[in-house]
Amino acid sequence: MQTLFINIKELLQVREHSIEKVSGEAMKLLPKIDNAYLLIENDRIADFGPMENCPSLPNAKIMDARDRVILPTWADSHTHIVFAGNRIQEFVDRINGLSYEEIASRGGGILNSAKRLNETSEDELYAQSEVRLQEIMQQGTGAVEIKSGYGLTVEGELKMLRVIKRLKSNYPIAIKATFLGAHAFPIEFKENHSGYLQLLIDEMLPKIATENLADFIDAFLETGYFSIEESELIMEAGKKYGLIPKIHVNQFTAIGGIKACVAKGALTVDHLEIITDEDIMALQNSQTMPVALPSCSYFISIPYTPARKLIDSGLPLALATDYNPGTSPSGNMNFVVATACIKMKMTPEEAINAATINGAYAMGISATHGTITKGKRANLIVTKPINSYYQLPYSFGTNLIEKVMIEGQFI
Repeated sequence: MQTLFINIKELLQVREHSIEKVSGEAMKLLPKIDNAYLLIENDRIADFGPMENCPSLPNAKIMDARDRVILPTWADSHTHIVFAGNRIQEFVDRINGLSYEEIASRGGGILNSAKRLNETSEDELYAQSEVRLQEIMQQGTGAVEIKSGYGLTVEGELKMLRVIKRLKSNYPIAIKATFLGAHAFPIEFKENHSGYLQLLIDEMLPKIATENLADFIDAFLETGYFSIEESELIMEAGKKYGLIPKIHVNQFTAIGGIKACVAKGALTVDHLEIITDEDIMALQNSQTMPVALPSCSYFISIPYTPARKLIDSGLPLALATDYNPGTSPSGNMNFVVATACIKMKMTPEEAINAATINGAYAMGISATHGTITKGKRANLIVTKPINSYYQLPYSFGTNLIEKVMIEGQFI
């Protein structure tokens, strides 16, 4: 089956040769073709170029994209969309002046979500989660990473990861699963950290590996949660089962966690609202991708990741939603891209690079996703008629998406 888009106003993120990521000054460059065509064959990108070179294909389905922009779907590399219920009351508590830490100390936060999740059946958890997955696909996300971490028991973590596996089997979107048993210490292990680490390493990990339930391993490396030493132990244990580290770090404090993550070969370090010169030095010349989560900063009123400092230091940066019930209850990557431009002073080119090719790298799928390159997956956003791609972050409250194609099919 062939689909031929013609008269495309702007075809974005066009790369003749596949690349893994873009860094520093290169993030300012977003290659595009004006007045372009794009040919899709089955589920792959087959050809593209200026309209003057458009082939004549009488058997192809012709789609006139006049006045429209086409770009790769978003790659959201950090979400927690498998969760039960909501934490709306905590939203009101924050409005009334309670901090994230105060809410957590009262039994809220992650432990609140863990309680709800362990009371919810696997089928009900799946039903709630697929609604969220369908929504983010309609909003232009074509690849997503989903974490566990609201179980904090053997049964709860396995339940979450099995739901993620079911979603992966039933939907065309690329899904990567991350084991985040080290999200918080359960109440019963509050004074027995070594006991919980033993449960995580000796019981959870072998069962996860047996059922092939995860691609990555994560930990909340933060003051009051998991220390550097505890996180290093978790990263090493995961690597023995082939799970690559992707770590929460530097959300509230900088305690040397980024250097430890780089040393352990972490694919990503996520949050980075607080960053030091030492952290930047540790990231330079590494293969670790910094990931910013601006809608989390927006929602709980904490500092934004200093994107300008990171990019101007020659580093790459990815953007993701952190979709979760407590601190970022939205999976809308369009809002993330706009917020990165408005609040983090990223250019539209940098933000789109961060949400496509660098997001794909942050999930280990840059060979198949994230750019318009021959042979890559046909995952596309087709906008409504707009003036230019600058309108995507400019009109931040407007849905500018007309169609979404995933694996060569409109959803």
